Amino acid sequence: MTVAKYPRLTRLPRQSFFLLGVRGVGKSTWARVQFPGATRVDLLDEARYQDYLADPSVFAADLQAAPPGSWVVVDEIQRLPNLLNEVHRHIEDRHLNFALLGSSARKLLAGRALHKTMHPLTPAELGNDFELEAALDTGTIPLIWVADERRQVLESYVRLYFREEVRAEGLVRNLPGFARFLPIAALYHGQVVNISGIARDCGVARTTVQGYLEIRPVCPLSNRGYGCGSDGIRSSTGSIRGWYER
Repeated sequence: MTVAKYPRLTRLPRQSFFLLGVRGVGKSTWARVQFPGATRVDLLDEARYQDYLADPSVFAADLQAAPPGSWVVVDEIQRLPNLLNEVHRHIEDRHLNFALLGSSARKLLAGRALHKTMHPLTPAELGNDFELEAALDTGTIPLIWVADERRQVLESYVRLYFREEVRAEGLVRNLPGFARFLPIAALYHGQVVNISGIARDCGVARTTVQGYLEIRPVCPLSNRGYGCGSDGIRSSTGSIRGWYER
């Protein structure tokens, strides 16, 4: 079974855009299908990454080969957010279109391109292969879903997430506390969030848990729901009423 077996429902914008999503969700695979003839820049290529890190003008020079009005796909853009100045310049001066793929929005500037999010596989995308029990057990991130040993791949994925997204990005100071937080927070899937209870179970301060919850917009692991009063109006306090983990 391969990831390409499942066509994604993500629609292709007509202008430059960011496509954000967790690692392994299928952004690169989708982009290869959508832009078969595009100029490609993969910032996981360490040699290229080091060249652009030392001198962003090298990135600009590489873009000169792209015909005006064509598409350029930049993978892992969050690794070098300083390239966005050159991206913006080439959008304005040469009318290039950019598909900027990334797993973190923390260092990316708003207003320069559309923002889209790719989620794990949906029942509509999986079709007859959708299994509710399996989806609840290991989720539907394509990298994990197509694996023969989903549980083992999921465990490796979590370790990679800690190393590449949390530790390398410096998102939290107390890594052991965050490691305890994730499985406990998962127990609140679709439920009212008890921040004090989570803090007690994790052995960290309440304010620390609140900080962990703020990581969600950076590394899109979950969505929040907000409570409404009896009149159906959202609570004016803006407090977290629900937690949905992908």
